[in-house]
Amino acid sequence: MLVFPASQEVFLEVLKKGWIAELVEAGFVIMNPGGGPCMGNHEGVPANGEVVLATSNRNFKGRLGNKESFVYLVSPRTAAMSALTGKIEDCRY
Repeated sequence: MLVFPASQEVFLEVLKKGWIAELVEAGFVIMNPGGGPCMGNHEGVPANGEVVLATSNRNFKGRLGNKESFVYLVSPRTAAMSALTGKIEDCRY
């Protein structure tokens, strides 16, 4: 899983809370802060048929750099729970 903090401010906040270390220990890759994924300008462009859960606010075919991947917009809670279980979770309750 690739994690892109939304801004330097967010990155520093979660760094101070110790969450970055927990994510890295769990095998996540922390990327540079910013909005690169929105345009597919980042490492980790999804492969053909790959499923991506995105917490961004817009979606369209090819949004993350590959028109043959599947991108679903989800809440941060759904993204986190799904990352832990390996399947898309329904976190409405």
